[in-house]
Amino acid sequence: MSDVTETRPQLMSTPEEAAYELRCAEGAIWTGSRLVVGIFLFVFASLAFAYFYLRSANDSNLWRPHGMTAPTTIGAAIFAVTAFASVINFYGTLRMRKGMSVDWEVSGWTGVGALLLAFSLQLWELTRLPFFPGASGYSSTFIGWAVLNLALLISSAYWLETLLARAIRLRRAVAEDGGPSRSSQPPARLFRANLEGCTTFLGLAALVNLVFWVLFYVVV
Repeated sequence: MSDVTETRPQLMSTPEEAAYELRCAEGAIWTGSRLVVGIFLFVFASLAFAYFYLRSANDSNLWRPHGMTAPTTIGAAIFAVTAFASVINFYGTLRMRKGMSVDWEVSGWTGVGALLLAFSLQLWELTRLPFFPGASGYSSTFIGWAVLNLALLISSAYWLETLLARAIRLRRAVAEDGGPSRSSQPPARLFRANLEGCTTFLGLAALVNLVFWVLFYVVV
């Protein structure tokens, strides 16, 4: 009895199919990153609605009794550091588009450090508040803002750090094809699509911190 060797057909994708799959992956990253931005934007918009509703209602003058305010110096520092992280990452992304990957890595690690500093300042501020969480409408919305901002800052730092780690691995893999900033290979193209989404997310973090810094620290 002779052995019968079974041969299984191998599925081979054509160049057109591979290019289509790559475009789909890039589109999925673009859509997913914007959905994340939209989710965070919706959450903070809900908080802004609660702020304006409680402020306008001002039941029993308990919106902001005695003009209570969170520590303004720490609040300004949180906003400034977050805005700095967003701006320097945006600058680094522009340099990346021109083929200068090292410039982006330097600005990226600087941005991660700034975001972690802002996260630490936000935690520290919660230990320095001159009011209790449920003392007034202002205090309640401020605590909600602080917790959400902690989530926003640590998410931004994590996303940017994972991109930096991926860039280190890509540096050698696509070195002969122009590096992460110029390579046409799928890993490099997906990396750049992910970076664009992260840059948009960091822009949202800066915008949100600007709006709520004005609401909680500037508006009396």
